[in-house]
Amino acid sequence: MSERHKSNAPSGGGPRPGFGPGGGGMMGMPVQKAKDAKSAMKRLLGYLKQRQGQLLIVLLAAVLSTVFGIVSPKIMGRVTTILFEGAMAKMKGLNVAIDFDEIGRILLLLIGLYVLSALFTFIQQYIVAGVAQRIVFSLRKDVQDKLSRLPLKYFDSRTHGEILSRATNDVDNIGNTLQQVLAQLISSLVLLVGVIVMMLTISPLLTLITIITLPLSILVTKNVAGRSQKYFAAQQKTLGQLNGHVEEMYGGHTIVKAFGHERKSVETFNGINEKLYDAGWRAQFVSGIIMPLMMFVGNIGYVLVCVVGGIFVTRQAITIGDVQAFIQYSQQFTMPITQVANIANLIQSALASAERVFELLDETEEVPETDKAAVSGRPEGHVAFRDVSFGYKPDAPLIEGMSIDIAPGQTVAIVGPTGAGKTTLVNLLMRFYEISGGAISIDGTDIRELQRSRLRSMFGMVLQDTWLFNGTIRDNIAYGRDGATEEDIVQAAKAAYADHFIRTLPDGYNTVLNEEASNLSQGQKQLLTIARAILADPAILILDEATSSVDTRTEAHIQKAMTDLMKGRTSFVIAHRLSTIRDADLILVMNHGRVIEQGNHEQLLTLNGFYSDLYNSQFTGAKQKQDAG
Repeated sequence: MSERHKSNAPSGGGPRPGFGPGGGGMMGMPVQKAKDAKSAMKRLLGYLKQRQGQLLIVLLAAVLSTVFGIVSPKIMGRVTTILFEGAMAKMKGLNVAIDFDEIGRILLLLIGLYVLSALFTFIQQYIVAGVAQRIVFSLRKDVQDKLSRLPLKYFDSRTHGEILSRATNDVDNIGNTLQQVLAQLISSLVLLVGVIVMMLTISPLLTLITIITLPLSILVTKNVAGRSQKYFAAQQKTLGQLNGHVEEMYGGHTIVKAFGHERKSVETFNGINEKLYDAGWRAQFVSGIIMPLMMFVGNIGYVLVCVVGGIFVTRQAITIGDVQAFIQYSQQFTMPITQVANIANLIQSALASAERVFELLDETEEVPETDKAAVSGRPEGHVAFRDVSFGYKPDAPLIEGMSIDIAPGQTVAIVGPTGAGKTTLVNLLMRFYEISGGAISIDGTDIRELQRSRLRSMFGMVLQDTWLFNGTIRDNIAYGRDGATEEDIVQAAKAAYADHFIRTLPDGYNTVLNEEASNLSQGQKQLLTIARAILADPAILILDEATSSVDTRTEAHIQKAMTDLMKGRTSFVIAHRLSTIRDADLILVMNHGRVIEQGNHEQLLTLNGFYSDLYNSQFTGAKQKQDAG
């Protein structure tokens, strides 16, 4: 895992408010291991059991394919023996003809065996590919279904990269591994057993000589792989540092150029790159000598087999054809062992990925909806908090005993210092988080008795942090309501004072926004989200610092549009600039998770309390700036 990836891991801190490849096949390459491999394997086998009929066919095809391939050298040895005996007879002056008819029949048999072996290999690979993709499909579906049932708390406490990695990279790694392992593992095991059996039928002594070289191969591989792992680990760590530096420099290239740090950036890159080069070539060199060393050990066994086999032929203990077949078997003997070693690495990597996926699937889900969830018509907007308690952590309550009564059509402003619980209040209202005590009701119905989809459809939101997707401006505005017409979209844009700037763009409403919508200014993006909320025509509005990113003149236009939009609707306005909420019907002043004052603007100023201090501090500061100017 790179350093960059490590930095994306969950920090373990308290949750924030809601608005706010596989591989390992190379020998010597370090492999991420599962913490509880046995449990991960057991659950992964559960997915495989769903395809056990197909897996039995794969097993049968692998056995037949391997068997047909294994017996071929033995039969081919018969051809060599016939030719050798015929040649020896002629050398002795005997009038013995070589039986080419027999050779022809054997060659035809061999062709048939090779064709059948290839056919069953094709069947095996075809079915394995289907099984692997079906399992990946099932895993993806389970992950997608699970993500839709997880509470907002889960997403708030983890980075997006961490969640996406489990849903994509880890599932891909499992699928790729299954596709390789299911075919190779069965074939390798069958091949290993078959080769040993065939070698024993030819000569137990030669078999013993071949097997003696096996511990030497394992010893060499283990020692070299152990040395290479530290270099691979250093390579991955340095690669993470390099990726992090490049991403950081390109992400902030404007600042780098503005402060003249290009040379320093290049020097840092070159330093990290040199370290990567050093670790990389050492890792590749050390791991690269594994195969030559194994070939060297294999050649020792090959020489011994040839010498001892030749002696046996001279003593007529075995035929020369059997020696030829045995040599082929001895060369095949190490291949399945090497494959199984690589497969073991792949399996470890897949189990680590499976464990991460299963951790996601085991996460606590949202509180299930009641069997008879209430479904009401268009709400009037009477919202009530009755003795509500909540905390992001059980041992750290944020809101205790909150009671608020909001009449239909009222505009409610929520003010207070950072961390007072303003956004949390809205999270609870939309049931992004579950309250730990009390009740929240809309028109007398407890929101826990409403379908979540129905509850959230009552609200329209404009947040401080804009969210626009990769698509046209038209599509982004139309996201607020299904089936919106062109006229509806344009009217919403005009109401949000966005129509003018949209028409000045080269493609107007067809302008495509990039992934981060960086081809628009922050204020323009905010106007589009406001237009989206206007188009949605919700029963209840939530405005979280909706005008914080626009200029004063545009803010005045938006405030007028919002005033028109909020008529007849219950509206919640979270604001720091108190000048924008003076006309609110009710102002809730929050601090440390509690509503400490409530009333309209004049009433709260008369109290000469917390709100009055906040309000006066803002305008005193503004006046001092004007006087200084």
